[in-house]
Formats: sequence, structure tokens, C-alpha cells
Amino acid sequence: MEPEPGFTLLPKSLGVKVGMLIAFTITIAAAFVLYVLFARGVFEATQRLTLLADNAEGVSLGMDLTFSGFPIGRVRRIALREDGKVRIDIDVPNKEAHWLRATSVFTLELPLVGGAKIRAYTANLKDTPLADGAERPVLRGDTAEEIPRMVASLRAVLENVDQITGSGSSLQESLKSARTVTERMAGKYGVLGGMLGGEDNARKVIASIDRANALLASLNGVALKMDTVLSKADQRVLGPGGVVDETQKAVAQAQAILGEVRERLKTVDEILANAQAASASARSATANVAAATTDLAALRAEVEASLRKIASLIDEINRKWPFERGTKIKLP
Repeated sequence: MEPEPGFTLLPKSLGVKVGMLIAFTITIAAAFVLYVLFARGVFEATQRLTLLADNAEGVSLGMDLTFSGFPIGRVRRIALREDGKVRIDIDVPNKEAHWLRATSVFTLELPLVGGAKIRAYTANLKDTPLADGAERPVLRGDTAEEIPRMVASLRAVLENVDQITGSGSSLQESLKSARTVTERMAGKYGVLGGMLGGEDNARKVIASIDRANALLASLNGVALKMDTVLSKADQRVLGPGGVVDETQKAVAQAQAILGEVRERLKTVDEILANAQAASASARSATANVAAATTDLAALRAEVEASLRKIASLIDEINRKWPFERGTKIKLP
């Protein structure tokens, strides 16, 4: 049968090509779906984590569980338990489960702008790993719920600020006092007048300081005079040829004279012993007694001369140094 004019016959191989194109498209679509499922972790081994919350507002299926800003799990199911608690089931891949420990803390944050976020915090990564199927409470932080409390606190702060800055407040009185002190400090006596409360008090303080300086100058003059007097007295008493030096020489002379007296007194003792021996035999020793008496008189004269020397030496010492008067010499 011949085709009508104006029509073109389709080649027999066109249907096969179309079928192959459709099959290839379906294959590509299926491979893409499998790749997406694999990338989403559908075929990856996971462990189950259940979070218990009082309110599931803001939580949705597919929400990520983050640790340090990186997603480590995904919400798979949300359910309400019989006790009114919300059960949030999360699948955590096994390769990410090592970030979760038995001491980990989970939070559900509802910021003022943006969606809710579920976060995990682990203080010590060396703690016991979190078991599969564990149930943990989640801490909820809702910024919107904190706004009324923040507004009330802000209102109280503003009222306190109004009371502080109002007329007649302690701040205003302090500013007035500070202004008064500043005006005083700008006067003739500067800071001193501001600290003492007026120019009169500052003038009195300056006058007192001047008198104290004059007194110190007088005391310095007296101290210099005292130093001069003490230096002269030291030279007069302790210097070469002073009182102490002359006294030491006089004492040495007195010791020498006393030594002579001691020797002569020993001679007197010997003469007295001889006299006592001679008195026993008066007849035979009359001549000896007379001679001994003559020697005793001469010795007595020598002793009296020595004593006069000692007396004059003591008088001289008393003139040079105020020793005790009425010194007595005891003979042995």
C-alpha cells in the first residue's frame, strides 16, 4: 500500500530508540533517588536516641541534632506519651555516635529569629559511650518566654534610673556638692581651700605651716649650737690633756705614792716587832730601844710627808673632776 501524498513514513527503529530513551531516563531517575537516599543516610547503620521534652513546639521531622555546629543525627519521629511528655526519636549514625557520652547534655533552643535547634554538649569525650536506645531529658530554652521577664526587669531598672536622676535625688545632691567643691578649688588656695571647706581654713593651715617651719629653723640653730658645745666638751673632757687624761695621770701618781706608803708601813711593822721583842728584856736592850725609837720617829715623819702628798694630789683631782669630797685613806 502506497502512502498518501504529504505523509512521511516513520522508520521502524524509532520506537526502539524512544523505548531505550525512556528506560534510560527511568534508570537515571532511580539512580538519583538511590543516591539521595544514600546521601541522606537511609542505608547507613544508625543507633536510636530518644529525647523527652515538655513541649515539642518548633521541632519537626528531619531536624538535625548538632554537636559543635555539625549535624550528627536527624529527627525521625515525634510522639506524645501517655504522661504528657513529648518523645523525640533521633537516628544517629554509628560513625557519629562517639560524640555522644553518658554525661552528654541535650538542649532545645527556640531563638527569637529562626527555627528551633537541638544541640548536644559533651564535657568529657572519655566518659562512657551513650547506649543505643537511651532516653535522655532535653533542656528547653525559649527566648520568647524570656521577653516578658526581661521587659519587667528593664522597667524596674528604668524606674531606678528615674529615681536616681530625678530632682532632689542623692545623685543631684552629690553633683551639687561636687560643684561646690570645684568652685572652692578654683579659688585663691586651690585644692587646699576645696578640701578644708573655705579660704579661712586654708589660710590658718598655711600660717600654721609657716610657724612650724620657723620653729624647725630655730631648732636647727639650737641643734648646731648643741653640737658645737658637745664637741668642745668632748675635747675638754676626753681629748688629749683633758680632765680624764689628767685624772688618769693623778691616779697613777696616787698609786705610786700608796705603794711607797705600803713599803714604809711594812718597815714600821718590822720596827714595832723588834720593839716588842726588846721590851721583854729591858735591861739588856735599853740602847736598842732608844735607837729603835729614833728610827720610828724618822719613819713617822716620812709617812706624814707621803700622806701630805696624797692629800694634795686628791685636792688637785677634786679641782679637775667633781669626785666625792671627804675621801679617807685607811692604813692597813
